[in-house]
This record gives sequence, C-alpha cells and structure tokens, in this order.
Amino acid sequence: MKAWSWDRYGPPDVLTLKNVDEPDIAPDEVLVRVRAASVNPYDWRHMRADPKLARLSAGLRRPKPGLILGADLAGVVERVGGEVTGLNPGDEVFGEVKLGSFAEAVAVPQTRLAVKPARLTFEQAASVSMAAHTALQGLRDEGKISAGQRVLINGASGGIGTFAVQLAKAFGAEVTGVCSTRNVDLVRSLGADDVVDYTRDDFTERQGRYDLLMDIVGDRSLARLRRPLTPRGTLVIVGGIASPRGGLLGPAAQVFRGALASPFVSQRIVTVRWKPNSTDLRLLAELMEKEQVTPVIDRTYPFTEIPEALRYIERGHARGKVAITL
Repeated sequence: MKAWSWDRYGPPDVLTLKNVDEPDIAPDEVLVRVRAASVNPYDWRHMRADPKLARLSAGLRRPKPGLILGADLAGVVERVGGEVTGLNPGDEVFGEVKLGSFAEAVAVPQTRLAVKPARLTFEQAASVSMAAHTALQGLRDEGKISAGQRVLINGASGGIGTFAVQLAKAFGAEVTGVCSTRNVDLVRSLGADDVVDYTRDDFTERQGRYDLLMDIVGDRSLARLRRPLTPRGTLVIVGGIASPRGGLLGPAAQVFRGALASPFVSQRIVTVRWKPNSTDLRLLAELMEKEQVTPVIDRTYPFTEIPEALRYIERGHARGKVAITL
C-alpha cells in the first residue's frame, strides 16, 4: 500500500510517498481502508518536530523508521481483531490514530472509532475527530459549560473553533466568536449570537462579560485573556496556532504559564488535551445526525498532494478543516 512517511524533520518537502506493507492488527484493533483523512497542526508539528518536545514520541534525532504521518481518518472496516465487538467488515467508520492515517490502510484501536453518520461524506467525517474532540472536551470537561452561560471562542473560524461554536450552542450557551473580517459571516452561520472582528475590535477590552473563554489562537497574554471574564469565570487554554515556533515547548508554553498562574487568581484557568475515545465520537455522531453540528471544510486535496495541504494549513488561515480524499 502507499503511505506518506518522513525520515528527517523539516518542511513538507521531507515527506515521501512510499510503498509499505499493510499493517497487522492486534486483537483489539480494526484494519480500516482509508477513504478520507484530514490535516491538523498536530501533523506539521510532528513533521517539523516543532516544538522540540515532539521528538520524545517521534524520535530524538530523526523520525523513527516506518512512522506514517496523519491522525484523523474515515473509511471502511476491512478486518477486525479477535477481541473487537460491535464493528464488522464493511462498516463505515471515523476516528483517529496517534499517527498513521496518511496511508491507504491503517490499524486503529476499536476505542478510537465510531460508526460514521450516514449524512456525512467520508471527507466530512474524517474532519471531525481531533478538532471536535478538543472542542468538546475543552468546553464540557474542562470548562464545565452549562446552559445560559456567556461563552467566547477566540479562533472561532478554524478547525477547533468551528466545532466549538456549534457545540457551545448545542449546550445552550450564548456564544460570541472572534475571527477576521472575511470569516464573520461563516461564524455567524454556525450559530454565534455575536461575532467580534479582531481587525476592528479587541475582545479583551470587554471586561467582565463572559463566564467561559476558550482560547484557541494563543496570541494574547494570560492577563489580557482574563479581562473579559467574570470574577469567577473560566479560561480554557487549547494551546494556540499563533504560538512561537522553533522552541522547546511551543503551544505548551501558554499551557505551562496557565498552570502556574491558576492558584493565584480568582478565575479558573484550565487546559485541554486531545483525549480520543469512542464514547465521545458516538456523542459527536449523534449531534451530527441531528444536524446540531456539521463539519466545515475549507479545501479538499487528493492523497497525492498531502504536502501541499500541509503547506496550506501551516499558514494558519484555514476556515474550518482541510480534508484529504483517497
């Protein structure tokens, strides 16, 4: 089968489309024939080892032999392990792996898969897992969102942000999205009650307005991010696409600062990490079947143009997700 691998860290030019052996599956895994994937900042950060901490999992000096890039996927079950229940060959599924989805087939733990909603294309379903998981877990688990709260999403037009706006509305919140001028109509169409154009207004000057603020961008200091919050409000830090490149910590630097500041301020400062699981995927599938959540896709690239898709998403201006079709 064909798969995108890399043997040194660097820009998309380091990727090579190779012929590799089809993966074996463990007893608790499913072999999925990939029909679509999607691109995340997670992918280019592993490709470049940016931040340097990425080397701890991918390889200290160079990527470990045989590593394949990619996390999100959707496809058709081809084979199941002996311990797998509830999934059968021919089932259409979506989910994620730690790495390996930029390939024609991938072995996926059953705990990271769910049945694909019938109303979604493979490209839409492949755009869900990492971004929607992060938004859901940030709002629900870390942010403790509840109906009637005033919620602000900084970075509302990106991959995580487009899901966060829709999920916050599904939870019954009053939602404000922050984005650029060209994305105002998009964010409003997702259900936002108010939209702040950051090229014209500074949302951090709205003192004491919001019960919960999810920061996806990482372009403001903690002190400024706390200003729009009520005295007992919650700041959810995702990391940030605007975090400085080339350092040891990258987006984790803002997370680290938040952990240090949290004990000394009245507001809650929490961080969210991607924790893939099939239970949340099934919840997301239910919301998508009810049309309360719909993936937003900016562009779709063919499998052979994954390096170009990575170049595009590295620029940081994608509206929603970037999908890959096989």
